[in-house]
Amino acid sequence: MSEIREGNLFYDRESGRYDIRFGIASFYGGLLCGECFDVKVKDAWVPVRIEMDEEWYLVGLPQIRLDGLTVRI
Repeated sequence: MSEIREGNLFYDRESGRYDIRFGIASFYGGLLCGECFDVKVKDAWVPVRIEMDEEWYLVGLPQIRLDGLTVRI
């Protein structure tokens, strides 16, 4: 069974993908289209899926700014 980890989303310009930072030097490794995780919105965890069209977005929360969001995966 995998451990659930909490971190923050950030855009990695080098890879062109979003990633999750868990600590000062601990990263998820880059998110791919279709990956699912939870986003914290007003003290509640909301399940989402990340996708790319003209830009990255979260299915279910299409208008939310991604940078800095607290997530768990």
